[in-house]
Amino acid sequence: MNLEFKINGKILETDRLILRAFKLEDIDDFYEYASVPDVGEMAGWHHHENMDESLIILSRFIESDKTFAIVLKENGKVIGSLGVEEYGDEDKLYEFKDYKGREIGFVLSKDYWGKGIMKEAVDRVIEYLFDEIGLDFLICGHFEWNTQSRRVQEKCGFKPYRKIVINTRMGTQEPGYLNLKINPKKDIKFKFSHPETLIWEE
Repeated sequence: MNLEFKINGKILETDRLILRAFKLEDIDDFYEYASVPDVGEMAGWHHHENMDESLIILSRFIESDKTFAIVLKENGKVIGSLGVEEYGDEDKLYEFKDYKGREIGFVLSKDYWGKGIMKEAVDRVIEYLFDEIGLDFLICGHFEWNTQSRRVQEKCGFKPYRKIVINTRMGTQEPGYLNLKINPKKDIKFKFSHPETLIWEE
């Protein structure tokens, strides 16, 4: 089941990053990376055509209070986002009905790809969600062709769970994967029963 989640002013830190709620003052940095071709498309949305579009999305981030801004410590620049979303098809993914979980999704400025920043941010948020919030599991998805996102998820300990077709905000359908990470500090054994589930060995 989806556990309720809000950032509620929480600030997380890593060696290079600060993870915090978005603010309206972030609009310039947000538009700077969200307007670059291929950045949004990797996550299933069109890159932003103008700052008004970015302002609408940024306002939604602020109102919903479930998306962390990824901020470089060295200069305070916002270079990406990491959302803690409700996972979909809750009624169909019935093996999770007695357990607390969410789905995470992330986007990073193209200027910072390949530097290990996304893994650093994801690892810290996972630590927070498991150790402080008490989630039992997390789901994270990627398009079949998005090898960058797949590698980040693998490095963060996610394992293949299901092959799916993802309906994007661009109006397309893309083959992809849902990956699963179980809280290692909890003794959880899910019973996977549907035939499309990808089984892995520990």
